[in-house]
Amino acid sequence: MKELTGKIVSTKMAKTVVVEIVKSRLHPLYKKNMRKTKRYKAHNENLDLQVGDLVKITSHRPISKDKHYKVISKA
Repeated sequence: MKELTGKIVSTKMAKTVVVEIVKSRLHPLYKKNMRKTKRYKAHNENLDLQVGDLVKITSHRPISKDKHYKVISKA
């Protein structure tokens, strides 16, 4: 299973949070650090989470059209 750590950017949906993952890598030619941001919708059953919290998410069977991750814990 894939585990990711990111920051919560939205909690407006019921039982769902939007988690933003930031990855950085070095450009092969120009040797500049590049940041790539991706947002995942994750299922949040009963954890009391706020915007800005760091959480761990893991891949899960599809819960809805966009939700394929589940919140494990606060990081």
